[in-house]
Amino acid sequence: MSDTKYPRRTVLKGALLGVVAIPAAALVGRAEAAAAHVDPSEPQAKSLGYVEDATKVDAKANPNYKAGQHCANCLQGQGKPGDAYIPCNIFPGKLVNANGWCKVWVKRP
Repeated sequence: MSDTKYPRRTVLKGALLGVVAIPAAALVGRAEAAAAHVDPSEPQAKSLGYVEDATKVDAKANPNYKAGQHCANCLQGQGKPGDAYIPCNIFPGKLVNANGWCKVWVKRP
Protein backbone atom coordinates (compact mmCIF):
# COMPACT_ATOMS: atom_id res chain seq x y z
CA MET A 1 0.00 0.00 0.00
CA SER A 2 1.07 3.55 -0.56
CA ASP A 3 1.48 6.02 2.26
CA THR A 4 0.62 8.95 -0.03
CA LYS A 5 -2.08 11.19 1.39
CA TYR A 6 -4.13 13.55 -0.70
CA PRO A 7 -5.44 16.81 0.69
CA ARG A 8 -9.21 16.85 1.07
CA ARG A 9 -9.54 19.85 -1.29
CA THR A 10 -7.71 17.99 -4.07
CA VAL A 11 -10.01 14.98 -3.71
CA LEU A 12 -13.15 17.17 -3.72
CA LYS A 13 -11.99 19.11 -6.79
CA GLY A 14 -11.30 15.87 -8.64
CA ALA A 15 -14.70 14.46 -7.71
CA LEU A 16 -16.46 17.64 -8.80
CA LEU A 17 -14.65 17.67 -12.15
CA GLY A 18 -15.58 14.02 -12.67
CA VAL A 19 -19.24 14.70 -11.97
CA VAL A 20 -19.24 17.62 -14.42
CA ALA A 21 -17.35 15.69 -17.12
CA ILE A 22 -19.84 12.82 -17.35
CA PRO A 23 -22.83 14.87 -18.68
CA ALA A 24 -20.51 16.87 -20.93
CA ALA A 25 -19.16 13.67 -22.48
CA ALA A 26 -22.71 12.41 -23.01
CA LEU A 27 -23.65 15.60 -24.86
CA VAL A 28 -20.64 15.30 -27.15
CA GLY A 29 -21.54 11.68 -27.89
CA ARG A 30 -25.12 12.60 -28.76
CA ALA A 31 -24.01 15.39 -31.07
CA GLU A 32 -21.72 13.01 -32.97
CA ALA A 33 -24.40 10.31 -33.17
CA ALA A 34 -27.04 12.78 -34.34
CA ALA A 35 -24.83 13.82 -37.23
CA ALA A 36 -24.66 10.28 -38.66
CA HIS A 37 -27.07 9.53 -41.49
CA VAL A 38 -28.21 6.05 -42.44
CA ASP A 39 -26.36 4.81 -45.51
CA PRO A 40 -28.73 2.85 -47.78
CA SER A 41 -25.90 0.41 -48.50
CA GLU A 42 -25.53 -0.61 -44.81
CA PRO A 43 -26.61 -4.22 -44.16
CA GLN A 44 -29.53 -3.27 -41.86
CA ALA A 45 -30.77 -0.60 -44.26
CA LYS A 46 -30.54 -3.01 -47.20
CA SER A 47 -32.45 -5.73 -45.37
CA LEU A 48 -35.23 -3.26 -44.57
CA GLY A 49 -35.34 -1.85 -48.11
CA TYR A 50 -34.43 1.67 -46.91
CA VAL A 51 -34.23 4.27 -49.66
CA GLU A 52 -33.47 7.99 -49.34
CA ASP A 53 -36.30 8.94 -51.72
CA ALA A 54 -39.66 7.20 -51.28
CA THR A 55 -40.66 8.01 -54.86
CA LYS A 56 -37.94 5.60 -56.02
CA VAL A 57 -39.25 2.56 -54.11
CA ASP A 58 -39.59 -0.52 -56.31
CA ALA A 59 -43.31 -1.28 -55.85
CA LYS A 60 -42.92 -4.81 -57.24
CA ALA A 61 -40.21 -5.69 -54.71
CA ASN A 62 -42.13 -3.90 -51.90
CA PRO A 63 -45.86 -4.59 -52.35
CA ASN A 64 -46.68 -2.92 -49.01
CA TYR A 65 -45.49 0.46 -50.31
CA LYS A 66 -48.18 2.98 -51.19
CA ALA A 67 -47.62 6.44 -52.65
CA GLY A 68 -47.41 9.09 -49.94
CA GLN A 69 -45.62 6.90 -47.40
CA HIS A 70 -42.33 8.36 -46.17
CA CYS A 71 -40.28 8.54 -42.98
CA ALA A 72 -41.72 11.91 -41.94
CA ASN A 73 -45.23 10.41 -41.58
CA CYS A 74 -44.08 7.09 -40.09
CA LEU A 75 -44.69 6.13 -36.47
CA GLN A 76 -40.99 5.25 -36.09
CA GLY A 77 -39.80 8.71 -37.22
CA GLN A 78 -39.29 11.15 -34.37
CA GLY A 79 -38.48 14.43 -36.12
CA LYS A 80 -40.22 17.76 -36.29
CA PRO A 81 -42.21 18.77 -39.37
CA GLY A 82 -39.94 20.35 -41.94
CA ASP A 83 -36.73 18.59 -40.84
CA ALA A 84 -34.76 17.13 -43.75
CA TYR A 85 -33.30 14.32 -41.60
CA ILE A 86 -35.02 12.85 -38.55
CA PRO A 87 -34.20 10.31 -35.83
CA CYS A 88 -35.73 6.87 -36.30
CA ASN A 89 -36.43 4.13 -33.74
CA ILE A 90 -35.37 1.47 -36.25
CA PHE A 91 -31.90 2.99 -36.72
CA PRO A 92 -30.94 4.15 -33.22
CA GLY A 93 -28.37 6.93 -33.07
CA LYS A 94 -28.70 7.75 -36.76
CA LEU A 95 -30.85 10.03 -38.88
CA VAL A 96 -32.99 9.01 -41.84
CA ASN A 97 -34.09 11.17 -44.73
CA ALA A 98 -37.57 12.54 -44.00
CA ASN A 99 -38.48 11.68 -47.60
CA GLY A 100 -37.10 8.15 -47.25
CA TRP A 101 -38.95 4.85 -46.78
CA CYS A 102 -38.35 1.34 -45.46
CA LYS A 103 -40.35 -1.87 -45.02
CA VAL A 104 -41.07 -1.06 -41.35
CA TRP A 105 -43.18 1.99 -42.26
CA VAL A 106 -46.30 2.30 -40.05
CA LYS A 107 -48.81 5.14 -40.31
CA ARG A 108 -48.49 7.69 -37.53
CA PRO A 109 -51.82 8.08 -35.69
